Amino acid sequence: MKATRIAAAGAAAASAVLVLSVPAFAHVSVQPEGAAAKGGYATVDFKVPNERDDASTSKLEVNFPADHPLASVMAQPIDGWSVKVTKAKLAKPLTLHGEKIDEAVSKVTWTATGKGIQPGYFQKFPLSIGALPENADELVFKAIQTYDNKEVVRWIEPQKEGAEEPENPAPVLALSDASEGDHHGSATAKDASDTSDDAKAAAKDTTEAAASSDSSDTTARVLGVVGIVVGVAGVAFGVLAGRRRTTA
Repeated sequence: MKATRIAAAGAAAASAVLVLSVPAFAHVSVQPEGAAAKGGYATVDFKVPNERDDASTSKLEVNFPADHPLASVMAQPIDGWSVKVTKAKLAKPLTLHGEKIDEAVSKVTWTATGKGIQPGYFQKFPLSIGALPENADELVFKAIQTYDNKEVVRWIEPQKEGAEEPENPAPVLALSDASEGDHHGSATAKDASDTSDDAKAAAKDTTEAAASSDSSDTTARVLGVVGIVVGVAGVAFGVLAGRRRTTA
């Protein structure tokens, strides 16, 4: 019995070692730089780790949600990668800044022009996106990661509420509630008025200071001239007085 217990304990310990030695694989994710507020614009980073020891990531394709289309998507250049932004026609046009938009970005593809993401490294792929939907709490993207050995990993599985994280979860961007100043190009009339009043006050102070400076300069010049005249008069008086003494 004792030997059986020892054997069981040894097996359990061995299993624990095996579990602990298995790496916790990271997955493709998306995070905003700052806030990603509803109705606004945001810069987001798609973080792509390399999970293979014998291959490099050579391509990333990110598919955008069709239920919440984004009309504006701009990619930041990355050394060693080319980028392609693909658009598609919308079944229902959007209204953006008073203009109707009949197409939106359907996917963005990055392709390595060099070594790609090598084993043991990760890469961030930044995008400027908007306008973010006002009637959603999150955006779900589907990412496809391709290695240079032709292996393809599809990060497309949605996270179901109350369930464990799927093996290949799709990147999810959480959206925060909009607050004053979050929207693109938002500046209130009050702010503009305050700025204008401050500028006028500054201009007034500058004018008064200049006038005061000019007045002081004029006074100084007058006093200087008077001083010179008084000095000349004094010299002349001294000379005349000396002559009178000599004559006497």
